Amino acid sequence: MTDFYGVLSQSVQEGNADKVVQLVKEASAEGMPAIDILEKGLVPGVQALGKLFKDGQVYLPEVLISTRAMNRGLKELEPRLAGIDIHKKGTIVVGTVEGDLHDIGKSLVGMMLGCNGFNIVDLGVDVSADSFVSAVKESNADIVAMSGLLTTTMTYMPTVIVALKKAGLKVKVMIGGAPVNRAYADEIGAEGFAEDCTSAVDEAARLMAL
Repeated sequence: MTDFYGVLSQSVQEGNADKVVQLVKEASAEGMPAIDILEKGLVPGVQALGKLFKDGQVYLPEVLISTRAMNRGLKELEPRLAGIDIHKKGTIVVGTVEGDLHDIGKSLVGMMLGCNGFNIVDLGVDVSADSFVSAVKESNADIVAMSGLLTTTMTYMPTVIVALKKAGLKVKVMIGGAPVNRAYADEIGAEGFAEDCTSAVDEAARLMAL
């Protein structure tokens, strides 16, 4: 198959989910290794789009469509990936904090982190400190990624950090959301801050290396 990985990667970038699924099926039928299809075709497509987003050449809707296409391809591959640990980079619990029902930004961050090799535990929206603590214990998470889109709900983030510390959990915390910045992260004792879904991938990698 001529430059199969390049074609697959381009299809992911374009958000062409049907073509992504078709290519994955064809490659599987020809016996191409599932891990190669993932790591040489699907993942580079999302990563390339993430770079374009960071450079201001594409916008959030394109990123969302691309990650959905990647996930369709991943779902097609899943039976063949059984037994292979594709989430090698660590486990991240993500959620929008209590009192906040905004979902899109948090979901995009989770999807982008998942596409880049992290195991994601998505708690959804309106997540209490106790729920974050329970999820970290159950999943043995490395990072908690909290989102808050309102100035009234970002003030709940320190409550979660205190609860994690009280529970004796040695987990890194990354925060994000429209009203949040690096200075606020420093102020409340969060080790990480990301302003968008692509920088969240770089920040998570940085935190894992600490």
